[in-house]
Amino acid sequence: MEITNPTPEQNKIAVLLDDLASLESYARDLFSFLPLPVCLVSSIGIILETNPALEKISGYSIEEIIGNPLEKILSKLDTKQLIKETLEKGSVPSQEIILTTKDKKKVYVSASTLLRKNEQGEIIGFFIGLFELTTIKENEEELRKSQSALLNMLEDVEEEKRKAEEEESRTSAVITHLTDGLLVFDSQNNLSLINPPAEKLLGINSDQAYNKSLDELAAFIDNFKPLLKVLGKNIKEVSRQELVIGELTIEVSSASIGTSQKDHGGSLVIIHDITREKGIERMKTEFVSIAAHQLRTPLSAVKWALSLLMEGDVGELSAEQKSFISKSYDSNERMIILINDLLDVARIEEGRYLYKLVSAKLENLAQAAISACREIAAKRNIRLEYIKPEKEMPEIMIDGEKITMTIQNLIENAIKYTPPGGQVTVSVKYDTNKATVSVKDNGVGVSQEQQNRLFTKFFRASNVMRMETDGTGLGLFIAKNIIEAHGGKIWCESKENEGSTFSFSLPINH
Repeated sequence: MEITNPTPEQNKIAVLLDDLASLESYARDLFSFLPLPVCLVSSIGIILETNPALEKISGYSIEEIIGNPLEKILSKLDTKQLIKETLEKGSVPSQEIILTTKDKKKVYVSASTLLRKNEQGEIIGFFIGLFELTTIKENEEELRKSQSALLNMLEDVEEEKRKAEEEESRTSAVITHLTDGLLVFDSQNNLSLINPPAEKLLGINSDQAYNKSLDELAAFIDNFKPLLKVLGKNIKEVSRQELVIGELTIEVSSASIGTSQKDHGGSLVIIHDITREKGIERMKTEFVSIAAHQLRTPLSAVKWALSLLMEGDVGELSAEQKSFISKSYDSNERMIILINDLLDVARIEEGRYLYKLVSAKLENLAQAAISACREIAAKRNIRLEYIKPEKEMPEIMIDGEKITMTIQNLIENAIKYTPPGGQVTVSVKYDTNKATVSVKDNGVGVSQEQQNRLFTKFFRASNVMRMETDGTGLGLFIAKNIIEAHGGKIWCESKENEGSTFSFSLPINH
């Protein structure tokens, strides 16, 4: 029966119920948007609920995760230890463990837990949050352990509906204690919430910021100008956009907050401080550069000494002695190549790799690279062909030395990974906007699964590693950066056991 004249108490209860519904929707959206995997686990270790971030890191779908023991993704020993420490201490702030993905890969993560209790104080389970450490592990073994993040963001939204005000207070406490900065904009794109880390990162007091749009904030606070440039006045969605604010380097992610009516309910912006990680990356690059420079001098001296021995300047050598010295010379040459590649990578990461721009014809550079590779091709019994452009090419502004090195690298790779008796074809063509160089072989090729990693640092295809032990895995990475620094692009078309075609194009500036 409809209540025509509700009492004040009934009106208050209705308002509280509406607030709770909005709070539940907000918390659910916030839970789904979190970039870090978070699970709700029972007291016996069964996963009751999780978010999409765990799908991405583990390879399992949410349906495959929920209802299964935590041991499905973590080891039995790690799971027992986490549950034990959580029950004894109430929480585990940060513990490094290994997560096993669906395809059996091992992923380093930092796990944090928080105990859950009901109103009677009985233990009903715990939250567990995971932060992936793989990138940090690869870049620097001595990186600091990642902060345990976002655990207190989730509170039990399944409390009794009559406690809506208490739930709102608890959620606010979670947001306040996040390690990352958090800004919430309402449906009118005005700031409705900012937590202390965001205040600290952006250098603002919350009283100055509330109920102002991002455009208005940027007008009188310089630190908001980079955010406005990336997010826009209407707060568009971005993912892990890197920005510099003052002396800090941050990552910004944003997303819309949906409502039950599927209308725009506002926007959520998360700010993650990566200043220290960037500093460590710079330190790593500087160390590689210094170490490579220091190693190159003694290696050059060794090369010179071995050359003298091989040429007989210090006396005749026996065949066995020459063989040993020749092998030492080849090993030293491989070390010098590796050092030079490391120096090139360091220069690329420092943004100072291209520095000799000249006006040149791409055709001439391709012919020079082919000439340098003919001896290698002859030794391997590989036929090396060149297809000239159909019409005369214009000159373009390029770093001739680096482009020649790129073409030579592609040709040498094609020769190395083509069986004796095979063929490598180099072609050059151009249209009104771009010039293209292609190197085609009928060698071992690259599997479809591994092609997207070809131009990353230190990657070598599995079939290539079985047939050819030499190589640093840096050549294609360096080539990619050279081409992209010229405003061009590089790509590969390949079928395993049939051959590959590596191509790159450069813009023609008339």
